[in-house]
Amino acid sequence: MRHLKLIPDDTKISFTRWRYVAVGLSLAVMIAAVVLLFARGLNFGIDFEGGILIEIATEGPADIGNIRNELGGLGLGEVQIQQFGQPDNVLIRVQSPQGDDAEKASQAVVQQIKSALGDGVEYRRVEVVGPQVSGELVQDGILAIVVSVALMLIYIWFRFEWQFSLGSVIALVHDVMATLALFCLLDMEFNLQSIAALLTIVGYSMNDTVIVFDRVRENLRKYKKMPLTELIDLSINQTLSRTVMTSGTTLLALLALFIFGGEVIRGFTFAMIFGIFIGTYSSIFIAAPVLLAVGVTRDATTGGLGGVSKEKVPGKA
Repeated sequence: MRHLKLIPDDTKISFTRWRYVAVGLSLAVMIAAVVLLFARGLNFGIDFEGGILIEIATEGPADIGNIRNELGGLGLGEVQIQQFGQPDNVLIRVQSPQGDDAEKASQAVVQQIKSALGDGVEYRRVEVVGPQVSGELVQDGILAIVVSVALMLIYIWFRFEWQFSLGSVIALVHDVMATLALFCLLDMEFNLQSIAALLTIVGYSMNDTVIVFDRVRENLRKYKKMPLTELIDLSINQTLSRTVMTSGTTLLALLALFIFGGEVIRGFTFAMIFGIFIGTYSSIFIAAPVLLAVGVTRDATTGGLGGVSKEKVPGKA
């Protein structure tokens, strides 16, 4: 029985031919991300904004209008009511109470909501996040992303050379900015799960990039006189089948989670699905072509800081 191959082993696609189009598109995406972040901002969830989140299930389809009327007269400030998933699933978001003892006031608000809704609903989740805690979570989330990218830079620098490190970090920043642009554009809730998705995307994208860079380094030693553009195209084509198969199997799992996993993890899985595509794209069209712009050192023995440089091959940007 022959093995099923989605991508033949001997593809000869000229990826570097499209590098200018890809770089132009990526620059436009990153500029749009910056503009959206400053002009529109992220739709921070309760993890970062602070407040109260209650997930309920009603007997039969939820009457959103009736729930809104019952809670509207409690004087709780801004109250958001959203139906999701099944017709009987409802999310209730309430802004954080102001005052010195915000935690105690939040618990009182939860009791008010439960009294107003009565015993005819099932309370599946109740979360209370104070403003001080939410501020710390924002700082920790940003720090986690910055530290992860910095550690990736150091890892690639030691494993390969600084040119490879530069290409990988540019690709990672591109992936993070593109994902943030998606959150802004679709007004998706940005919470701790979104931070987890960004960190996972960084790891997945780096894995793809390392596979390509490993093959580039091998071919630099094997083909001493091959032009760098041809060598990069050869390396990407040699790893293309593996990349497509890995991305495809990961997407199957993520699609199952997106469809059947429920509303709680839907934002995470959607971001991950987008991250699979953008991470694969950046490994091929961003990270590898950076080597053409900065040139790369041919190494007869080992790569990285401990390698012995033999011949500098300039790239053609």
